Amino acid sequence: MSDTKCKSRDESGVVVTITEEWHVGKSQRAVKMLALSIGLSQVSIYSLATSVSELANNLFFHTNYGGTITLKVVRKNGRAGIEIAAADKGPGIADLDSAMLDSFTTNGGLGGGLPGVERLMDEFEIASQVGVGTWVVARKWGKCS
Repeated sequence: MSDTKCKSRDESGVVVTITEEWHVGKSQRAVKMLALSIGLSQVSIYSLATSVSELANNLFFHTNYGGTITLKVVRKNGRAGIEIAAADKGPGIADLDSAMLDSFTTNGGLGGGLPGVERLMDEFEIASQVGVGTWVVARKWGKCS
């Protein structure tokens, strides 16, 4: 479906608690359904699904208790989009600047996760405090006529 039509829907949002590995897939399915409901393109849907997968995986693999992925429709200047908010009360990120560099890893992975999310999304914000947790908000916008 094209980004040129923005559909109306209940915009209360969806919260997925990430405490088990299978919750990653649950968050992917939820973001796809939400994006389809407002008519986002397949390219946007894949960007959203990849981004939410990365953020949910981080919640599962890097925190002691998981966290939450909140998905909601947002509107601004005649456009509709999807906002992904990931929050945890985990160990936090000690060096946020390094964590945003490609190839930085703390667990032997490829180190492309957070910088990849930033590239895939139209807007990206991150905050973290050691011993308190991490918060990420990212938005993907469609086009409305």
